[in-house]
Amino acid sequence: MTNDDISGTGPLVARLSRGGQRLRQADQAHPWVLDTAVVVLVFLMFCLPDLIHGGVDDVDDGPRRFRLVFTQLPVAGMLALQVGLVLPLLWRRRKPVAAFGAVAAVFVLQWSLNVPLRADVALFVALYSLALHGLLRQLPWACAAMAGAMVLVAVRVSSVVSVWDALFFLLSTATAALALGLMVRARRAQLAGLRERAAQLEIERDQRSRLATATERTRVAREMHDIVGHNLAVIITLADAGAYATGIDPERGKEALELIGDTGRQALGELRRVLGVLREAGAGPPDGPELSPQPGILDVGALCTTVRAAGLEVVYRTSGDVDALDGGVQLTVYRIVQEALTNTLKHADTGTRVQLAILVEGTRLTIRVQDTGPAASPGPPNEEGHGLVGMRERAALYGGTVCAGPAGGGGWGVEAVLNLTRGSGGDR
Repeated sequence: MTNDDISGTGPLVARLSRGGQRLRQADQAHPWVLDTAVVVLVFLMFCLPDLIHGGVDDVDDGPRRFRLVFTQLPVAGMLALQVGLVLPLLWRRRKPVAAFGAVAAVFVLQWSLNVPLRADVALFVALYSLALHGLLRQLPWACAAMAGAMVLVAVRVSSVVSVWDALFFLLSTATAALALGLMVRARRAQLAGLRERAAQLEIERDQRSRLATATERTRVAREMHDIVGHNLAVIITLADAGAYATGIDPERGKEALELIGDTGRQALGELRRVLGVLREAGAGPPDGPELSPQPGILDVGALCTTVRAAGLEVVYRTSGDVDALDGGVQLTVYRIVQEALTNTLKHADTGTRVQLAILVEGTRLTIRVQDTGPAASPGPPNEEGHGLVGMRERAALYGGTVCAGPAGGGGWGVEAVLNLTRGSGGDR
């Protein structure tokens, strides 16, 4: 076969597939149409010739001894037997056992009368339908009944054909019908399994997509909370301080306003960075804002400077090789520190002293933030704020924990411990 022949089969296969699909849909909507068509086809092909010629034994070119062996029935009797053989095929798919039993009973009656009919093919059609649509446990007795019927036929035609030759032909035909039914049944079961598997995979894909969307939404919400919450707390503190200093020291008020502008621009840049990852490729203008790297340990110093400008006294120290931490750990550390300092800004007075320490000891990283302000909870009574929940979620990504509460010497303390041997699977 040439390449042109191979390529030419593509549209043909597609048309046949579409045609088969339309036939299946039509059959599901009107199942009686196909069953009636099968009965009409069997009648036209196998019953009508017997009615026209007066039976199998009355064929003009048949051997004389074949015509003399069998019984000649009138047309009414022949038609009655044909109807008994063919009509049950209407139920061959809905009630295959009943259809096979009815056809087999008429078949045995017919050959007991020693009457051959071309409509006997209905018994093989019924056996095929039973193998395809019936229960597998019903096949053994159906095969036994079929074998008995075939023996009866072989005995009846023994004067014309050898019993063994007749049995071989009849049992081979029955075996072919049975095997064809089982093969089509196995193929349909395989296709049904593939369709079910495809549907299951589609459901799992949708579930993974929804889970990824929910995870990303949670991550973005956490980032937004950290960025907006911290910078708004700094801006509010600076605005209060600037309003107070305007009447006393205009220069200090101007400095506070400048710090508010710097903090607002920084917050806007971080918001653009976070929201930029949500935009589809090519959806935005080509001159859109450039994305900056995620903040890390080196940015904690600048964070402390901003907090100091808002009126807090921050003492910051590190221990261990903090610069060697991967980006995901550094982002987690930065956000936890940012949230802890934001809580201090919200609940502590100006001049509060904050001790900030980031310690790396082997596979353990510890973050300690302790202030000298009031020992107040960062959230409503008996309820954790979103910031503390966010810190615990970030620490959990690295198998860590977060403890927050009143400090022993007064004020509020936060301690987070991360396990550096466990990764989150990405820099988030």
